[in-house]
Amino acid sequence: MKTITSVLILFITSQLVSGQAAAKKIDSICRAISNKNPEVAISIGFVENGTTSFFNYGKISKESKVAVDENTIYEIGSVTKLLTGNLIAQANNEGKLKIDDFIDDYLPKEYVLSKEIKGTIKISDLASHQSGLPNFDFKKLMELNPKQPLDISKESVHALINENTKLIDYGSYRYSNISYTLMGMILEKVYAKSFEEVLKEKILLPAKMENTLTSSFNVKNKVTGYEFNGAAQDFFNWNSLIAPAGLLKSNTADLTKLLKILLSNKGEIAKATPIAETTFFKNTEREVGFGQQMERNGDDVYFYKTGNTMGCASIFAYDKKSNWGMVILLNHNNSNLIGELINTNYDQVLKKKQL
Repeated sequence: MKTITSVLILFITSQLVSGQAAAKKIDSICRAISNKNPEVAISIGFVENGTTSFFNYGKISKESKVAVDENTIYEIGSVTKLLTGNLIAQANNEGKLKIDDFIDDYLPKEYVLSKEIKGTIKISDLASHQSGLPNFDFKKLMELNPKQPLDISKESVHALINENTKLIDYGSYRYSNISYTLMGMILEKVYAKSFEEVLKEKILLPAKMENTLTSSFNVKNKVTGYEFNGAAQDFFNWNSLIAPAGLLKSNTADLTKLLKILLSNKGEIAKATPIAETTFFKNTEREVGFGQQMERNGDDVYFYKTGNTMGCASIFAYDKKSNWGMVILLNHNNSNLIGELINTNYDQVLKKKQL
């Protein structure tokens, strides 16, 4: 018994030391990158073997002297899609729907698919960006409302769906916000509740994500977002139609709670991940599941979802086999900087060395 106890203590100690070493390296890497980008407020949460570390650099705005921390709120943009995909997978597990069902009977009655495309689009096609449906014309939306282009009416969504008679690239990957808008409608129909209510009930409350914000986000500890050209940009208003595609606001404290659940394989959120982590589309450029993509290294894989708004950028990534997760939030619309942060840390610290 003493021998078993000693081995267990040695194992736990070695895991802690390994985690601390990784966290120290990550801090060093991110601090160096932050020093090259002093105007960007960066918040990072890192989970390894159940231990969470936070690294924060910069101020909540260019004018402020207040430093960001793990409780500072950012827009997470399309990382929201990962949560929406998980909700669809939970609904499948509960028997509310089947992911291979056609979407026809799950849409509100005012949405009527044309005879040319009825019985074609599956729920899984929406989740993996293969529906072939037209997407929002973001350029046109920007012309109509430069600061709040996602304040879209129901009528504009009706027109996109009801007037469409052709799926030009069905079965091919094309990133789509309209697909996740429809997934939100499907969730509302099968649960007879608003998307916001379903999200809170199925993810935010069980995960104790008390500071992941929906329709109300008027808080003090919140960054100012900046466009790629450095101009200040307001957070997107909440729009219940578009929300499932990318309107959540959160922080690294809350998102690391979700990471720990996904890595633990415990609870209904984690039980939905086998669907979310299934490959639904793959070509030489990308591999796509439910609202997330995969990056493979030999027999190891990490899952990730990026998010970009007009004022913030983010990534949520995790590797179950190597037992780590990372979330990175920026207050600038800068996907290149997100790529530099995640890729440098993965290549230098997190990548599993193949034999």
